[in-house]
Amino acid sequence: MSDILAQSLTLPCGVTLPNRIAKAAMTEGLADPAGVPTEELERLYGLWSDGGAGLLLSGNILIDADHLERPGNVIVDREPDEAMRAALAHWATVATRNDNHFWAQISHAGRQTQKNVNPHPKAPSPVKLGLPGGQFGEPVALTVPEIEDIVRRFGVCAAAVKAAGFTGVQVHAAHGYLLSQFLSPRSNLRSDQYGGDLANRARALLDTVRTVREAVGPDFPVAVKLNSADFQKGGFAFADSLQVAQWLEAAGVDLLEISGGTYEQPKLMGIEGIEEEEPQHVAHSTLMREAYFVDFALAMQEKVSIPLMVTGGFRCRDAMEQAINAGGADLIGLGRPLCVLTDAPARLLAGLDELPRYESNLSLFPGSLSFLTRIKTLRTLASFAVQYWYYAQLDTLGHTGKAEPDMSVFRGTRKVVAQQKQWLAARRRLQKVG
Repeated sequence: MSDILAQSLTLPCGVTLPNRIAKAAMTEGLADPAGVPTEELERLYGLWSDGGAGLLLSGNILIDADHLERPGNVIVDREPDEAMRAALAHWATVATRNDNHFWAQISHAGRQTQKNVNPHPKAPSPVKLGLPGGQFGEPVALTVPEIEDIVRRFGVCAAAVKAAGFTGVQVHAAHGYLLSQFLSPRSNLRSDQYGGDLANRARALLDTVRTVREAVGPDFPVAVKLNSADFQKGGFAFADSLQVAQWLEAAGVDLLEISGGTYEQPKLMGIEGIEEEEPQHVAHSTLMREAYFVDFALAMQEKVSIPLMVTGGFRCRDAMEQAINAGGADLIGLGRPLCVLTDAPARLLAGLDELPRYESNLSLFPGSLSFLTRIKTLRTLASFAVQYWYYAQLDTLGHTGKAEPDMSVFRGTRKVVAQQKQWLAARRRLQKVG
């Protein structure tokens, strides 16, 4: 058995990760209505710290309270008060109790803000998300001063989490969130310095990275999560991603996580999108059958020397080892398996061959009813229902310390929908008091 997964990884800033397994960022929804971390978040990350991964990435920490990725996000959109500083510090202490790293994923949802949070979210351009069901509102184009303020807020958030004891930050520029929206010519129709050619579309991201680096200093890990492609016609393509990766390397980024897709084309979740997938010009390997983005990372390594993290689809230890040995990945990201098996990294390091798979048991339309997924609205409903099942597992882990893998997808969905309504109602009451 290879010990490649147990090897340490030294980043360009000089910081060393203890092994090659990372707990990928997954939205938790466990903050209180003020956006402050809770005991439930601490319990969840304590389990993951005990679970053996060398790096834990938080779920979205939002830099704008009006642009949440989902109800229940942690929010750091200003200089934190004493209560927030204490809560962040407690969270960081528990999440690093086994000498692993804990990095904050900092983000702005842009047009992917749910309508019940903000019916008119700000975005690069007023291009509405192309999903059926009316879950997302009509976006409004950002002004240049508003963009500059968002960049500033990323720096404020980065400084705050560093002061609290987090050991790194990851700027989220993938999956169709705000910085990813700037990169895509489908969602960015601007004609000023933030739109048009790729250099302009990447300006908001590169300005953010520079501001974050200035906020945390040269010896603190700064990572970026970047789409290999959006997999949509006329969207952000792999050739664009290669160029942006080179710019990010020149900007001093320490780790680049390669992912892909958006809400409209949820490639990361292995789910068919609402439109035909746009093919990308990249050589295919046998690893592609399990790991969604390894081939993109292999091609990217020809252009950059920055360490790469690859997340999405990994279940077999052999595939993880092959991805590292082939040069396509320096770090393996695990997400959904850790929603149930929180010590999956330790088991892999001890020799477990394959992690359990849950997706096949979570279809809303099994067997003879699978033809219903040809209907766009039902396909969208099915993809969100599966996602909500994983949300429900994280909620259960946070409250009880134990997952419920036998929970039905219907029960999980009902649970999350009800909790999000309760959280939003509590937040509105809090805002009225404030």
